[in-house]
Amino acid sequence: MTSRLIVPLDYPELPIALEIADRLCTVVDWFKIGKELFTSVGPSSVQSLKKIGKSVFLDLKFHDIPNTVSGAVASATKLGADMINVHASGGLEMMQAASLSAVDQADKLNIAKPKLLAVTVLTSIDQFAFARDLNSSRSLSAQVVYLAQLAQQAGLDGVVASPLEIEKIRRACGNDFWIVTPGIRPRQSVISDQKRIMSPAEAIDAGADQLVIGRPITKSDDPLKATHEILTEMRSPQKTVSQTE
Repeated sequence: MTSRLIVPLDYPELPIALEIADRLCTVVDWFKIGKELFTSVGPSSVQSLKKIGKSVFLDLKFHDIPNTVSGAVASATKLGADMINVHASGGLEMMQAASLSAVDQADKLNIAKPKLLAVTVLTSIDQFAFARDLNSSRSLSAQVVYLAQLAQQAGLDGVVASPLEIEKIRRACGNDFWIVTPGIRPRQSVISDQKRIMSPAEAIDAGADQLVIGRPITKSDDPLKATHEILTEMRSPQKTVSQTE
């Protein structure tokens, strides 16, 4: 079950991040490195976690012209990231270039290819903000499914999407398509800036492959205890109410 939980290390300094990783290392296999830590200390953040045997989700959300994203994915693969993401809104050609780059670089280095995911719509955006800011003719959930299908067409392994769209993505893309889900808040947890959320049990029950859970753990007075409680929730399935828009 620990492989289904991803804990983000959103810190500006590597020693602080590694202290949290060390405190959780007996129960957490996966850690996420995002823009804050990577911008601060660079590749050493990934290398330090790999040295202690942890899997790394490099969450840099690449979004640029195909050639630039191809090079970035190649570098992330060489660095040893186990999972990498790009923005699906970069388009089909960009995602295809990313997919080919991950395969080619892994073959050259004779290493396992990292999982390559597409970010659909950020979990900080709700239907109101989506309609107001992006002026899309689709509903938010329809846009998420459309982007997931585009990512699958491009050869990506899966997507990052809010828990509210898991079931719809499963129906559209099948059981082998990997779904990583942020926007997870344990019972009695502070919602903060996440708007499209579920509890750990609900998200697992809906069909998520992995959950990204940060502040309920990293901002806790006792991160290890908080992690154990979340893992217990993840082992307690409950019926999920289907979301419609």
